[in-house]
Amino acid sequence: MEEKDLMKTDTGLGTIKIADEVVSIIAGLAATEIDGIAGMSGGLVGGIAEMLGRKNFSKGVKVEVGEREAAIDLYIIVKYGVRIPDVALAAQENIKRAIETMTGLSVVEVNVNVQGVNFPEEEEQVEDVRVH
Repeated sequence: MEEKDLMKTDTGLGTIKIADEVVSIIAGLAATEIDGIAGMSGGLVGGIAEMLGRKNFSKGVKVEVGEREAAIDLYIIVKYGVRIPDVALAAQENIKRAIETMTGLSVVEVNVNVQGVNFPEEEEQVEDVRVH
């Protein structure tokens, strides 16, 4: 891991280093706690938003971490029927709180990019395919 991919703090007793990947995972976990988010998106690849599972929490999250501040870009797929501005605001607040509490960084922005909508029929079709 390169030195630039770490948040580094000198405490007088030594240094504390937090990798950008850790900040991404915290943001991803905080996002999945929000009702209305169906999943994370890896971004547009070939014009298709790929829905990713909940096991890789850093997928769908891009972070820029400085010495004391962080900026987050979140790529999500929302559930059909939810009010998107409410879901996005809840995600922004939860991510900001989680990162600031766990790392001590100041979160200057959380940009939410809605990449798609998950319809209930899609979930039922996936379950039917798995049964057969």
